[in-house]
Amino acid sequence: MSFRLSLTVIVALATLLVIALLIIFIFSRKAVKEEALQNAGQTLEATMQHVDNILLDVEQSSGNIYWKMLSHTRQPEKVALYARKLVETSPYITDCTITWASDTSATDSVFMGWINPEKTKANTITTFRLPIFEGPRTVGVMDVDVSLALVSRILLRAKPSPNSFCMLLKPDGTIVVHPDTTALNHNVLDFVKDGDPSMGEAARSMLSGETGYKRVRLDGEAYYVFFKPFKPNEVIGRAMSDLGWSAGVIYPEDDIFGDYNRLLYHALIIAVAGLLLLLLSCRLFIHLQLMPLRKLEKSARRIAEGDYQEPLQNSRRQDEVGRLQNHFCEMQQSLATRMGEMEQLTATLKQRGEELQATYEQAQAAERMKTNFLYNMSDQMIVPVSVIRQSVKTLSDNASRPTEEEINRLVESIQSRGEAVTALLNQLISESEKIMENG
Repeated sequence: MSFRLSLTVIVALATLLVIALLIIFIFSRKAVKEEALQNAGQTLEATMQHVDNILLDVEQSSGNIYWKMLSHTRQPEKVALYARKLVETSPYITDCTITWASDTSATDSVFMGWINPEKTKANTITTFRLPIFEGPRTVGVMDVDVSLALVSRILLRAKPSPNSFCMLLKPDGTIVVHPDTTALNHNVLDFVKDGDPSMGEAARSMLSGETGYKRVRLDGEAYYVFFKPFKPNEVIGRAMSDLGWSAGVIYPEDDIFGDYNRLLYHALIIAVAGLLLLLLSCRLFIHLQLMPLRKLEKSARRIAEGDYQEPLQNSRRQDEVGRLQNHFCEMQQSLATRMGEMEQLTATLKQRGEELQATYEQAQAAERMKTNFLYNMSDQMIVPVSVIRQSVKTLSDNASRPTEEEINRLVESIQSRGEAVTALLNQLISESEKIMENG
């Protein structure tokens, strides 16, 4: 009973605990996921802001040199000096190239803004182009290259978790920033053709300029890809141009839910250990609480077997079990008293029965004595009575005419036989009085 009661309690508590843990962990997992998404978004936002500040700084530095250089377009040495000065004074600029109209097909359609360089242009992530005017005509362009290594370091340092990393894609899908240098200048779609379809969906979402996240699998492990397009901030006087970049944070699922899963395992272990400990505690507690009932059960069994003098002690407990034990003690004492009285009554009845049996046997013996006595007396009285009857018949028979001598003889015979019968009757009366006195 103690085990069943304990198991019932544990099952009920385990059910409530499992439901509570499921609710807690479902909402906790959702909160962890939302926090990771928020951290990734903040990381991307801060990183893009940092890159945009670099581009804005390059724009301003290039603009300052540009306006100084416009008054010296006829002096190539001065122009080259300004270009070198721009590269030397800005840590973000790797090269400044001046191309004149005589050396290129530049026309009036040359615009001012950011352009994506060719793949063959080493260590350049983007180029800021400024047309050089002489009057109404464009006589050349100034291309200012931004350091790919610098921007890569900025992006690769942006890690919301130890094992996460950033990547940057051009509009055509070319990977320009990635921790794996073998993947640089390759199209991201080439890596997902034979891979997990979810990675292809994430890549296409990035190239289409979407903002969001996808769950993907890389090398058999689960990752979350958080992505958003690069949008420069609007500043007065700034040449706004869309580079079409898309930045993403590759976030391992273990980094997001690793602590959560470990907490879940620890919580399950603690819950199981707690339930086992609670089971043992409940069983011990219920075992102690039911101990009086087990004693009562043993006492009831011995009483049922006939041991009505089974000793029982009153309980000091005030609960139902204690009251039951006290009432059982009272019942046992009352039963012992009643059984004692019944045993005494049974002994008395047995004694009376034996006395009645002896009396009955005496009565039977007396009855047999009476019957034998009467039979004997009757048997002894038959002969005298027969003789008397025969003698009387002879005397009364007129045809025979007995003599006086015969008459005297018959009278004497009748008298002697009568006396014998009288003696027998007196003996019968005497014996009957004795039997009556003894009986």
